[in-house]
Amino acid sequence: MTPAVRQLTQAKVPFELKEYSHDPKTPAYGEEAVKALGLSADAVFKTLLARLEDGRLVVAILPVSRQLNLKALAKAASAKKATMAEPAEAERVTGYLVGGISPLGQKKALPTFIDNTVEQLDLVHVSGGRRGLEIALAPNDLKHLTKATLASLTQK
Repeated sequence: MTPAVRQLTQAKVPFELKEYSHDPKTPAYGEEAVKALGLSADAVFKTLLARLEDGRLVVAILPVSRQLNLKALAKAASAKKATMAEPAEAERVTGYLVGGISPLGQKKALPTFIDNTVEQLDLVHVSGGRRGLEIALAPNDLKHLTKATLASLTQK
């Protein structure tokens, strides 16, 4: 059981686990989940970490089908600039490996922002805390558990 699954279980939030066989050679973890599980790339959300100009780390959760707009993330976080966090730092802060970073059950609670396209979904799929494991849950439950702010974070 991953910390993400543990958090959902303790919160008594309805969710579904979806496992697939992860290929260690895959260059794109989110796209791998989309293909392996037969899901829409608009419904599978990736979890990214960014650093604001004042040094704070923030979490951005957005569809696999889109790219993060760092200016939009900075604006949502009331900052002037954001850059992607280094993978090693993201792993250390979250307690998860890149490709399996879940927005749930992270070692340290960070300010979190979810792309507002999530509002169009009945279910959102996020990493379950390891490569090859996805969690399906209601967008409002994800927002509540991560204490996230909805914002426009992407470019197509």
